[in-house]
Amino acid sequence: MIKYLSYLYPMTRKVKSKYSETLEITWYNGKKHLNTKNANYSYGSLQAILKFGLEKIDLKPINSILLLGLGGGSVIETLREDFDYQKQITAIDIDPVIIEIAKTEYQLESNSNTTIICEDALQFVKTNTKQFDLIIIDLFIDITVPKPFLEVSFWDDIMNSKSTNGVILFNASLEDKKSNQLNSVIEFLKTKVYKVDVYEKVNDTNTVIISQPL
Repeated sequence: MIKYLSYLYPMTRKVKSKYSETLEITWYNGKKHLNTKNANYSYGSLQAILKFGLEKIDLKPINSILLLGLGGGSVIETLREDFDYQKQITAIDIDPVIIEIAKTEYQLESNSNTTIICEDALQFVKTNTKQFDLIIIDLFIDITVPKPFLEVSFWDDIMNSKSTNGVILFNASLEDKKSNQLNSVIEFLKTKVYKVDVYEKVNDTNTVIISQPL
């Protein structure tokens, strides 16, 4: 009933989070979105932005994916349904409230090819010893990428921990212009002999960066 009523007017339930303050689960035009005060976290514009990035990547040789920033899990849905990607995905999120929403509202569960871990992405990358063919980095608090994820030290940890020898898809910014920190990340990736493509104003909003070995 809620699904059909949402075509007439949006219906929202609010959930408190230590990390994102207030999360909003909103039915709109028959689809359930996960939002913060100012941003879409899942199943809205964000899903379209990450799909744009994934369309630029050859997923055939990708046998494992690390997702830093789960949200409601819409990128997993995109991979499974739109790209028929049925291989291993490991998702990391620091917020247990987000993970619970992904499970209860979007029926996302750990299984043989999906692993969900509640952990700080910074700490996970520092200690990880498993190599992934694709890393998707989608780490926002509302409309802001936390500063530690725009520091070269974080990206150095990704490279030094051998988390990847493959492709990185970074949902990098909602800002109109690339920051000095983001430009530093781009230049750092180039020094690692990576081809770096920068797409600005994806879906009229976000900067998306795709890097892959030359």
